Amino acid sequence: MRHAYRSILRHGLALLLALCAAHALAGTVAPAEGLWRGEFTVNGEALPFNFELAGLEGAQPRLVLLNGSRRDEFEVEKLAGGGIRAVMNTYDAALEATVEEGSGGKRLVGHYRDLVPKRNGANDLPFTAEHGQAWRFVPPERDAGSAANLDGKWAILNRDRSAGPNQVALLRQEGTRLTGVFMTVVGDTRELEGVVQGDRFWLSHFSGPSPVLVRGTIEDGQIQGAISFGIYNVARFEGHRSDEVELPDPYRLTYLKDGRRSIDFSFPDLEGRPVSLRDDKYRGKVVIVEVIGTWCPNCTDQTRFLAPWFRENRQRGVEAIAVAFEQEDSFEYFQQRLRKFRDFFDIRYDIVHGGVADKKLATEKLQGLNYMAAFPTTIVIDRRGEVREIYTGFTGPVTGGYYEEYVARFNALMDELLAEPDPYAATAGQ
Repeated sequence: MRHAYRSILRHGLALLLALCAAHALAGTVAPAEGLWRGEFTVNGEALPFNFELAGLEGAQPRLVLLNGSRRDEFEVEKLAGGGIRAVMNTYDAALEATVEEGSGGKRLVGHYRDLVPKRNGANDLPFTAEHGQAWRFVPPERDAGSAANLDGKWAILNRDRSAGPNQVALLRQEGTRLTGVFMTVVGDTRELEGVVQGDRFWLSHFSGPSPVLVRGTIEDGQIQGAISFGIYNVARFEGHRSDEVELPDPYRLTYLKDGRRSIDFSFPDLEGRPVSLRDDKYRGKVVIVEVIGTWCPNCTDQTRFLAPWFRENRQRGVEAIAVAFEQEDSFEYFQQRLRKFRDFFDIRYDIVHGGVADKKLATEKLQGLNYMAAFPTTIVIDRRGEVREIYTGFTGPVTGGYYEEYVARFNALMDELLAEPDPYAATAGQ
């Protein structure tokens, strides 16, 4: 009798909890699907971004970040209470948000979470978002028109000595809408989107890694302003239109030390096995060494190019190795991040652990280089094991002709090197 009573009590309690949970969920308001306008506050400035929520009622809910013509898609996890969470694919960060009470699913309040363990959320950014807003900096009814047209190529000069190298900006203006990209010797900002209003302009970008904000003024055909990279740094600049301006040659920034023809290293792969250029796997092959970090957006763009290229060409006598320098000097962290990176991009070549993300350390570990100037850096090695080319940084598709020139030169070099005879073929059977 006592056992039966306990059983009834236990089942009754379970039913009560289920009913309470159902009641709570019934009162939950989910975010509305469609277009949203989000806004970070970075260094005291509003940094807007646009995104779309779709499929929230289905099996594959997703968030799409919008930047000009660029689309970056992320899976969405629905949280209790109507919240959502979107991990930024291969970046160790996530967008988390809840519906503001009383908004009917039309307003979100959340954070951009930094998931790197050692930082413990030190770089988190709060944000709010409004549903149904497709504008970025200025709503259509408040568009005041532009006093200048910024269309063209610009020489960007840094006014802060610590701000790094000078840049080139490629801008396109249609009415008051402004898009473009800022390029440096180490890569580019990805596609920026913004507006010109009177003698002022704004641009922003957010596609998963740290958000970017550019703001400035226009006077006598020249511009000046500041560019912010997340919460890390702000650099002041001035610029003038120039069709002739170019960045330093990316093929000459990193080179071999005097007397060297090759590089050397030995790093563990994802399973802990040592990988070296001296391994039989690479003997007589053309080898592409890709120095990257999963935290680096230009590295991600470079991998987005190389991974499919390698899948299509691997039978031609080419191998590749990605040497990853990560945000934590931990092999376990490397395994976690790079397995996800490998699967996301369907990488079919070796990935090895270089260490913590530090240019000086990378220079020391990649024996033979004068200096690792940037992540990413691509090193091409011929069938004899000699370095034939080193390319610093990466200019993505948004840079137009610069990207097309890189792809054409890369393919021409690979065709040339793969056409060379394997110097070890005669002894392969001995």
